[in-house]
Amino acid sequence: MRLNTFLQRRSPAFIFTASLLLVALLGVLDHLNGPDFSLLIFYAVPVFVAAWYAGRREGFIVCAASGLAWLAVAYATSEHFSSPFVAYWNAGVRLGFIVLVAHIVAAFKLSLAHEREVARTDYLTGAFNGRSFGETAAAEIARARRHSHPFSVAYIDVDDFKQINDRRGHSAGDRLLKTVADGLRRNVRGVDTVARIGGDEFAVLMPETDARAAQVAMRRTRRRLLEETRRAGWPVTISVGVVTFDHAPDSVDDLLRAADEAMYSAKRGGKNALRHTTATMTTRPADAA
Repeated sequence: MRLNTFLQRRSPAFIFTASLLLVALLGVLDHLNGPDFSLLIFYAVPVFVAAWYAGRREGFIVCAASGLAWLAVAYATSEHFSSPFVAYWNAGVRLGFIVLVAHIVAAFKLSLAHEREVARTDYLTGAFNGRSFGETAAAEIARARRHSHPFSVAYIDVDDFKQINDRRGHSAGDRLLKTVADGLRRNVRGVDTVARIGGDEFAVLMPETDARAAQVAMRRTRRRLLEETRRAGWPVTISVGVVTFDHAPDSVDDLLRAADEAMYSAKRGGKNALRHTTATMTTRPADAA
């Protein structure tokens, strides 16, 4: 576990260089050892490390370096075999095996990353799902406690979404949700987290964002969402609740509850509005539309 953590913290360039140096060391040992004992299994180590921690291309380059080492050893030891061809054949077979190892390792890592991504995202919109949002929000709460910096959360609801489903069908409703999710991702920062919490409700986590910055960002985002939905012919509006936490809340549930209350304040006021509050958890949402 410690070795895995150590390797994960190293740069791909470091991993790649270390793997090549290990191959070079194994080549020297292979030459000194002679043809009697194969060190093939040990070459799998730098190939695995390079393919897993640095990438597929780096894994194949380390394979090529291993092949060169074997060819050098084959050239130096060919006289020990009945035919020089045997030594080169062995080197080629080893190379084929080690390339297969690199391919399997890289493909497995890619598949694992895809499965993790699927588990973290909403299948319909591609936004993060509620579970992933909760994990990210919990990490931000912990960071806010350590460094005493503010952060903000926006809760977005599509007004009259049910009418779209009822009148135009669920496929139309799905397209609308995708439009909203795409619009949110385009109009927030790369460090912000956009998640579909459920139904037609979305949340945006904005790290290190104070009240003024949060209001400016979400006013702009809401305006652009309205422009996009109107341009697409969707007869809906957008209600947004924004909460800025000057002090970290006790839990993710408290965070979502405060943002949800701000959003419902906007809906109770006639919908199509933005409400903002700065939490201390007892403050009332104030109109920021």
